[in-house]
Amino acid sequence: MNTAITPATSAPAVRPYQSYVYAYPHKTAYHALTDRPPLRALWADEPKDALSLYLHIPFCEVRCGFCNLFTRIGAPDGLTTAYLDALERQADAVSEAIGDGARFAAAAFGGGTPTFLEAAELERLCDIAEKRMGADLAAVPLSVEASPATATADRLAVLAARGTTRLSLGVQSFVDAEARSAVRPQRRADVEAALARIREAGIPVLNIDLIYGIDGQSEHSWLRSLDAALAWRPEELYLYPLYVRPLTGLGRKGAAESEAEWDARRLRLYRLGRDHLLGRGYEQVSMRMFRRADAPATGGEDHACQTDGMIGLGCGARSYTSGLHYSFDYAVDMREIRGIIDDYVSRPAADFARAEHGRAITGDEARRRHLLQSVLQAEGLDVAAYRARFAADPAGDFPEELSRFAARGWLDPAAGPGRLRLSAEGLAHSDALGPELFSPAVRAAMAAYEAK
Repeated sequence: MNTAITPATSAPAVRPYQSYVYAYPHKTAYHALTDRPPLRALWADEPKDALSLYLHIPFCEVRCGFCNLFTRIGAPDGLTTAYLDALERQADAVSEAIGDGARFAAAAFGGGTPTFLEAAELERLCDIAEKRMGADLAAVPLSVEASPATATADRLAVLAARGTTRLSLGVQSFVDAEARSAVRPQRRADVEAALARIREAGIPVLNIDLIYGIDGQSEHSWLRSLDAALAWRPEELYLYPLYVRPLTGLGRKGAAESEAEWDARRLRLYRLGRDHLLGRGYEQVSMRMFRRADAPATGGEDHACQTDGMIGLGCGARSYTSGLHYSFDYAVDMREIRGIIDDYVSRPAADFARAEHGRAITGDEARRRHLLQSVLQAEGLDVAAYRARFAADPAGDFPEELSRFAARGWLDPAAGPGRLRLSAEGLAHSDALGPELFSPAVRAAMAAYEAK
C-alpha cells in the first residue's frame, strides 16, 4: 500500500489559535467510571520502571484573568493541612495498589501554585513524594511551578535542598500595565526580586513563562518583556499565546480588534518572539518552549509521561496507564472547584484505591496520542519508533490529516522518510494542527462537556 503523504492543490485559511494540546485526551472528554476499577488491576501489567510522578496543589494567591486551570483562590484556615493529609492517604493507597517495583524517572509539583504552601508544608509535600511514593527527588528531575509573590527565600531553600532541578516562574509580562490588563496584579520590581532569589537559591534550570496577545501589547512592549527575561539568562522560556476561555475572569467583548485581527497580532508577536530567541542562543523545542543552547541537562528532557506512564496525586491530577487515563472530577467554575476540593479532603483512604473519572485508551487513541505528543515537538516523530510500537505507518494510519497538513505547508519536506517533522509554519500553527488530530469520539465528548 502506498502511504506517501501527497499534498492537495489548495487549502483554506485556518485559525491559528484553537486549543492548546498539552494532554490527549483532554479531561473534558473523561466521564464517570461506573465500575470504579481498582488501581491494583489497572497497574498490574503496566511497565513501572520509568514512571512520572505528579503532585497537584490546587491553591493560588490570585486567579489570573486568563486562567482556566483547576485552582481556587486562597485556602481557609486548616485547608492546606487537610489537603496534605488527604494527599498522604492517597499516596499510601496508590503505593499499595501499584506494589513493588515502581521506579520514578521524573517528578513535578504543579497547580495551582505549589509554592502557595509554606516552607514547612513544602517539606511535607516532598516527604509524601519520597517516603510514601518512593521517588528519589535528589536523583530524578524535579520541576516545580511558582509565582513571583510565593517565590520566597525560605520556600526556595526547601525546594533547592530537596533536589529541585527546574523552577518555572509565571511572569507573563514585565510590563505592569499589561499584567493588569491580564488581571494579574504584580509589579515588575517584585518580579525582578523573585528572580534574584531564585538565582541565589541555585536551582539549575529557571523557566520564565511569558504571554503574547494581551490587550494593549505592542511589538515594542513584547520585545521589552523578552529582553527583561533574557537579562536573567533563563535556561528555558515558554511563550504562550493568550486565550480567553469561558468561566475565566478575562473577556474581550470590548476589545478594539476583531478576532481575525487578534489572531494576526498573536501570530505576528509569536514570530517576533521566536526569531528574537533564536537569534540569542536559544533552540526551539516546541511552539511554546525554547531552551538555551548551553543549558545544563537535568536528565528529564526526553521523558514522555504519556508514553511511560504517570501517577498523579491530588484532586486535579491525572494518571496514565496504557489502557486508561483517569483523574477526579474536573471543573473550571470556582464554586464547583471548591466543592471538588472539599470532597477530596474528606475522603477515606479506601476511596483512593479506585479510579473514578477517566477515558479508555483504545488502539486508535494510543496512535493519536503518540503522533500528537511527537509531532508537536520540534524534533518531530521517529517513524521507525512508531512502526515498532504499533506495527503500522503513521501516513497509513492518518492519510487524510497528514496530506492536509502537507497541503498547508505544515510539514517539513526536508525531514526525510524516517522522520515526520513540522515546518516552521507548522510549529506556528500547532494550536490548529493538534485539535485536528482529535478523534470524533473525543470531539463529541468534549463538546458535550462544554454544552453542560
